[in-house]
Amino acid sequence: MKLALVGVGSAGARIVDRILELEVESGRNISNGNALVFDTAQAAFADLEYVPEENRAVFGDIYPRVEANGEDGTDGDPDLGVEVAREDIHELRRAFDVLEFTDVDATLLVAGLGGGTGGGAGAVLLEELQSVDEKPVYALGVLPTDAESDQAALNAARSLQSFVTIADNTICFDNEAWRPSIRASESSTESPGSTDATRTDTTEADGSDGDADDGDATETNEDAAAAEEFEYDEDGPTAAAVERERVAAERYDELNRVAARRVLSLLGAGELESMTIAENRADASDIVRTLDTGGVSTIGQATLGLDRDTGGSWLPSWLPDRILEWFGGGDTEPEPTDAAKVKDLVRRAVDSRLTLPCGISSADRTLIVLSGPPSAVSRKGFESARHWLELEADTVEVLAGDEPRPNASQLTATVVLSNVTSVDRIDELQKRAVDAIEDLESTHEETKAAAEDEFIW
Repeated sequence: MKLALVGVGSAGARIVDRILELEVESGRNISNGNALVFDTAQAAFADLEYVPEENRAVFGDIYPRVEANGEDGTDGDPDLGVEVAREDIHELRRAFDVLEFTDVDATLLVAGLGGGTGGGAGAVLLEELQSVDEKPVYALGVLPTDAESDQAALNAARSLQSFVTIADNTICFDNEAWRPSIRASESSTESPGSTDATRTDTTEADGSDGDADDGDATETNEDAAAAEEFEYDEDGPTAAAVERERVAAERYDELNRVAARRVLSLLGAGELESMTIAENRADASDIVRTLDTGGVSTIGQATLGLDRDTGGSWLPSWLPDRILEWFGGGDTEPEPTDAAKVKDLVRRAVDSRLTLPCGISSADRTLIVLSGPPSAVSRKGFESARHWLELEADTVEVLAGDEPRPNASQLTATVVLSNVTSVDRIDELQKRAVDAIEDLESTHEETKAAAEDEFIW
């Protein structure tokens, strides 16, 4: 599937940048350079490496409230994000000129739902994209962690409702569900040459819940506030504060990479540069049909290493698949994978840490994409896995397709569950949002009463 990528807010811009980076690394070209990022603060683009300068648009920065916030832009206020986006709507539309909508199958808008710019302005941009593009407009919405503020939870709950209403489908990535696995990967001992992708795939594939080493994942807002008291002195932030910010940035960057990798694996299916022809090849029409349900969707993935008969090949087996493909590593043939292993691979993809944990049976439609050497795939196992998923998801709408990679050293199963409705995480966010509103109203009433008492003679 070819996509126009639109990032909104700091998180959205960074994830788009990571997708472009992974395009280069994986050989999947889904955007053809059709990428555009928006923010209300120029500083949000400082760390971007792959989005060209001319494809970065700042808006709303001349408005007093935004200007006063400086590098914080909308400062977590989605209402301000909506306001300045509507005020600058003509500028936003002009920025779309760098995108070639006629060259893509759909548009993907990426945003952090807990932020003011991503959650607020993101909804306005979704509306505009729907008005200028007749093709599907999808969203990737990132949910905040529990350690983030009540305001972020309230923003996410509100923004998610808007995104689901406007977008043709909203794929969610829950930072809270993934944060433990990122900490576990940091504390693990890695072998030389290992990559972020390898660590993440290992965590997913074994079906572990990642709770064994949660680090400070259970840190409360009160803990964070207490820590901040000791992070500043008369000269500004202490060394400990700077280090804390650096570590936090690295963790969020790894979460962004995981989100980008999952999206690229699904929406980039069939877009490998060295793709061979397959009878049941996954393509854009399969993805569009799967996501046509609307609502909220989630992605699961698992991998299985393959045994190869090296047959005297001069290429070492540990080289990445992409390099093996460049240098003709296809002289080696993987041993056939039996039906039980293929079925188990698909099951592990569903049972792995989904981008948004949910009740599998609540999905309206699903899609399985099996990527790897065609000779290593048991068709009987693939069909058996498809039948198993029909029973688990309680739907006959289970689509399936291949992504042939003759020289790959592993099989990868990617599964999308579309329009899931049993999602505890969303219920928790909504409850926290309601509590936050009640607290705000209570604080307002107390403030009002105190003000009235002050003027009683």
